[in-house]
Parts: sequence; structure tokens; C-alpha cells
Amino acid sequence: MRFGPNYHEERCPQGHSSAATIATIQAALAADPDIDSSAVEIRMLGPVVLLEGYITKAADREKAISLAAMIVGSENVQDRMLSRFPPQ
Repeated sequence: MRFGPNYHEERCPQGHSSAATIATIQAALAADPDIDSSAVEIRMLGPVVLLEGYITKAADREKAISLAAMIVGSENVQDRMLSRFPPQ
């Protein structure tokens, strides 16, 4: 699978279906062993990917945003994730 900044627009000028885009991002998040994406939900609002839910590490936010941006472009990713850090 090839990812790149404009891969989404290059491959499909009308845009992929929301389901296909969501599935691709979910697969990318699930394939990364360094990120806990179990509480992250992905939704689409037009061409914009909404990352919602909870993260347990600050690094997970950046990684999730980065993976989604590789698929749809950084201008099409909206971060709505909330931090829920475990007590220490």
C-alpha cells in the first residue's frame, strides 16, 4: 500500500468512499504496534477525517494524526481526540 501527502486526491479525484477511507485509516492504526487506537473513532465529514475518542499517551495523538495524514493529506485531518492518561 502506498501512502503519500496527496495519495487520496491522486488516486481518486472524486474521493474514496467514506467507508473505504475509514477502513484504510483503521487498518493503518491497528497495524502500528506503538499506538493504542482501541478508543479512537474515525469518522468522515466530506473529505475531512475526524479523529475522535480517547488517547492514553501523548505520542499516540501525533502518531494517529500522522498516519491519517499520510492517507488523506494533513489538510484533511481534524483532531478531536481527548487525553485520558492513566493515574500514576
